[in-house]
Amino acid sequence: MSSKDGQNWDGRGHFFAAAAEAMRRILVESARRKSGPQAGGLHQRVELSHIDPEISGPNFDLLALNDALEKLEAEDRRGAELVKLRFFVGLTIQQAANTLGISLSTAKLDWAYAKNWLRAEMVGERPDD
Repeated sequence: MSSKDGQNWDGRGHFFAAAAEAMRRILVESARRKSGPQAGGLHQRVELSHIDPEISGPNFDLLALNDALEKLEAEDRRGAELVKLRFFVGLTIQQAANTLGISLSTAKLDWAYAKNWLRAEMVGERPDD
């Protein structure tokens, strides 16, 4: 199947990979814009009346994750694709395995490796090669 601009789609896997990459780029660009000097850098105005007493959720640096993910992609492309599908598209491990055409056990091993690799990279625990 082809679109007007010549892009060839090889099925669901290709679509989800493209969607994951697009979502990652959108989120990274948004994070870069928000951290820029014109947007106040790291400072954000917050109305106290809008703050809940308990705010929970992931607390991580999206730009650092993006840098680490690019490094992982150079070392382990399939692992990086799995992370993109799980994190940016929200697929389950089974759905991501099906999309990549790998077994569930392989996906679980890749997921464990990629998560630990990214964690070590982001906190500076990986040795320089």
